[in-house]
Amino acid sequence: MDLRISMLVLLFALLISTTKALDPCNSQSNGNDLSVIPIYSKCSPFKPPKIESWVNTIMDMASTNDPERVKYLSSLVAKKKTSSVPIGPGQRLFNINNYVVRAKLGSPGQLMYMVLDTSNDAAWVPCSGCAGCSNTMFTPNTSSSYAPLDCSKPQCSYLRGVSTSCVSGGPTDQCLFNQTYGGDSSFSATLVQDSLTLADDVVPNYAFGCINAVSGGSIPTQGLLGLGRGPLSLLSQSGSLYSGLFSYCLPSFKSYYFSGSLKLGPLGQPSKIRTTPLLSNPHRPSLYFVNLTGVSIGRVLVPIAPEFLAFNPNTGSGTVIDSGTVVTRFVQPAYEAIRDQFRKQVKGPFSNLGVFDTCFASTSEAEAPIVTFHFTGLDLKLPTENSLIHSSSGNLACLAMAAAPNNVNSVLNVIANYQQQNLRILFDVANSRVGIARELCN
Repeated sequence: MDLRISMLVLLFALLISTTKALDPCNSQSNGNDLSVIPIYSKCSPFKPPKIESWVNTIMDMASTNDPERVKYLSSLVAKKKTSSVPIGPGQRLFNINNYVVRAKLGSPGQLMYMVLDTSNDAAWVPCSGCAGCSNTMFTPNTSSSYAPLDCSKPQCSYLRGVSTSCVSGGPTDQCLFNQTYGGDSSFSATLVQDSLTLADDVVPNYAFGCINAVSGGSIPTQGLLGLGRGPLSLLSQSGSLYSGLFSYCLPSFKSYYFSGSLKLGPLGQPSKIRTTPLLSNPHRPSLYFVNLTGVSIGRVLVPIAPEFLAFNPNTGSGTVIDSGTVVTRFVQPAYEAIRDQFRKQVKGPFSNLGVFDTCFASTSEAEAPIVTFHFTGLDLKLPTENSLIHSSSGNLACLAMAAAPNNVNSVLNVIANYQQQNLRILFDVANSRVGIARELCN
């Protein structure tokens, strides 16, 4: 009898371990892999809103949140290894940002699902006691490595585009700041430092904003990880750990799992990848500018006046690659030229659907031409899944691009995350280059 019971216990333990091994949501980040998932995927802890389909979600985000995101971008002023952090696509909970990574803050680490943002430097998370924040917050008093930063610290002077103030009342004068985000939201925070853990890497004394109160609906629920180019960004604060280099592959919005990845450091990056120069703009120093020289629809190079594409460090105009905007936006004259050439090559009639103004019967999709972005030294031919989006019913296909919002005095063209799906995008700040390679990460 004892032998039979022992056998049953052994079989039960084996069944549990096998089930966990087969569960894609049970996979853990390792030293070379950090997952990224959609915020409403099966592996996500967030409950999805009542929506008809992911397509409707994207269209809603592109219509309601992208304009604020583009407006926000336009307002911005002035150890050699690799670690791979899983990435997943998000949906409407984070409003204007759609990809999240798993990170841990504090000692011991507290798990946070933070939005990936290449156009912000500082990271920030909601902290316990925050007014207007979600139920998931970072708890400073349980971390042995937590410390507030006073106004005398250089990190306080590194805050850009925000209003700062100092508050006395303790052993130090705390560095407080207020920041707008997404165009329609804002928050107040205290600048603090603690340990940041990504996969197996620990970045000690990582400075970030501890949010005290929020206003508006665009603030990421569990915080944001800044991957910009400024002194408070992850690349700057990690010092030589990542050698000023990272890349990501964003999975499809339809992906359920943490199938994308954020790779940090030079090792494990693609050995063969086409690159284009990374440009610096003093008016918008955090953004990743590239030189977009033209756009082709099929075999036709679209006639676009050079001033609508040209990089100009004196005015802040040009083209940026951004992880937070949903669909690619061009300044109005450039978009209209692209749209008109696309319409010439596809059988109409055309209709509007949300922010998209070039929708046609999906039965004509086979006629849709390839869209190619021409950068200095690099041509990017968009896969059909990156250039077209379908209605929830499937009967319409739309050109998945739009003009910059009318209420934005924008001189920026933004290559957005829908056009970046299933591509490895490499940001090599140390060598001033951006690389792009095809990679299926669904």
